[in-house]
Amino acid sequence: MGHKSNPIGLRLQINRTWDSRWFAEGRDYGKLLEEDLKIRKAIMAAVPQAAISKVVIERPAKLCRISIYAARPGVIIGKKGADIEKLRKKLAEMTSSEVKLNIVEIRKPEVDAKLIAQGIADQLIRRVAFRRAMKRAMQSAMRLGAEGIKIMCGGRLGGAEIARVEQYREGRVPLHTLRANIDYAEAEALTAYGIIGIKVWVFKGEILGHDPMAQDRLMMEAQTSGVRPAR
Repeated sequence: MGHKSNPIGLRLQINRTWDSRWFAEGRDYGKLLEEDLKIRKAIMAAVPQAAISKVVIERPAKLCRISIYAARPGVIIGKKGADIEKLRKKLAEMTSSEVKLNIVEIRKPEVDAKLIAQGIADQLIRRVAFRRAMKRAMQSAMRLGAEGIKIMCGGRLGGAEIARVEQYREGRVPLHTLRANIDYAEAEALTAYGIIGIKVWVFKGEILGHDPMAQDRLMMEAQTSGVRPAR
């Protein structure tokens, strides 16, 4: 049997770090972990149309700093920042710490694994042919600077009676190379004939040298102009 490790977990502390960055002892750990899960769920439910890639939670002292990486930050912020304030108050009710929100704009959603997977899932729900959706996403990613991409779809593809898995790959996707900056994500499409699972691997080049914060730094450099200060 194949033993496949998650590309993100495999690269932790080599060229990327955790999405929750804090330290806790004893009972506090479980409490804070549950808070993190609730906060992420609440953000995804509150602004599903904002194309959110990831939510990073940091807890220095008595502060809870939440960075939301989204392709459409305007949806979260709203007119004159009304919606973001409403969201901040909602999240503040879930934790005893003071909440600060950072909205980071993703300049190239076409090369973000989470957004690619979500985009394909949305198309499958709208009954777009799965091959066309996969190939279009791959072409967009390669055109915008990805060095390689692999997409895998599994389930009752095209409404077939028997579930199957289909995958397409373009360029290089070196999963065994630890210095490779590989973005990985999963999504689910709830279609009329069952759930279809989508997995996406995007190879964005190699990071030379041991740097756990490398992926975040590269992401920030790519969207420097899109960062909005904490509120």
